[in-house]
Formats: sequence, C-alpha cells, structure tokens
Amino acid sequence: MTSALARLTGRDELPAGFEARLEADERVLAVAEVAGGGHLVVTSWGVWLPGAQPRRVGWHLISKATWKDGAIVLVEAEESGDAGGAMLLTDRPARRLRLADPGRVPQVVHERVTGSIRSRHHRDLPGGGAWFLQRKVPGRDGIVLQVRADPGTDEAVVRQVAADVARKLPR
Repeated sequence: MTSALARLTGRDELPAGFEARLEADERVLAVAEVAGGGHLVVTSWGVWLPGAQPRRVGWHLISKATWKDGAIVLVEAEESGDAGGAMLLTDRPARRLRLADPGRVPQVVHERVTGSIRSRHHRDLPGGGAWFLQRKVPGRDGIVLQVRADPGTDEAVVRQVAADVARKLPR
C-alpha cells in the first residue's frame, strides 16, 4: 500500500525486504512486483534487478528497454574496454521480467533510458557498423562517449574510430 507521503511526493517507497543500499541522493521512482518473486525497483540512478542480492543497472548501461505483453525486456550493456576515453560496450542477453502490476515502471524506464542519451549516431564500418552515443551517467558530472559495435564489425577498426572520435570531443 502506498503511504500518504509517497502519494504527495509522487515517489514510491522501497518494498519490504529490499536489501540493497541506495545512494544518498538516489530516489525511488517506481516499483513493480516481478512474477516469480522479487521487485523491480526503478530509481533516479537506474533499475534494481531482483535476485538474492539486488543489482542496480545504471541508465547509461541499458541499451534497450521494451514493454510488451505484461513484461519488460531489458538489454544491459557491459563495459568491454576503453578506446582513448570512449567506453566500448557489449550487449548482454536480454532479460525478460513479467510484472504483476507494472504501474508506472514502463513509462519511467522509457523516459530515463531515452533521457540519458544526449546524442546518438550510427556509423558504417568494415564488417558492419557501430553506434556512437553520448550519455549522462547518474551521479557524475559530464557526458561519456559510448561505442557499441554491431555483430561482425572489425574490433580494431571500432577501437581506432572510437579513439579518433573521443579525441575530437570537448573535454
């Protein structure tokens, strides 16, 4: 049940038994119970995934989020390297979470993921291409350049082009 304070502030509360520790300025924006147990907790810093030890995925590391047929599907990226200041990313397998009552979770996740992106551009490269994104990282000042290669793209070329682009950006 939502408290009067939560209704007044428009913010949700942490579910009972949630064991993770939020940052001092991290606010709970939405919560939904996951079918099969646990809760998906959406905060100003990212999405806390359910599990024995809940884990937060920052907004800047969510490559894709979709809502369909009562489930949210999240594609998390992991940092796979650095190229001259550009963060190289690799997508992990999609994770599908069926939500009993989604509430505002799909809307807030969509807003936060797209809101973290300041610019994006796809560039064709030998063997495929790569996405170049400038994103805001929760809890940090400034913008980070991220590069996510398409499958089959020459890694050496991606690294070189990413480093070249990073050098040209203002610091």
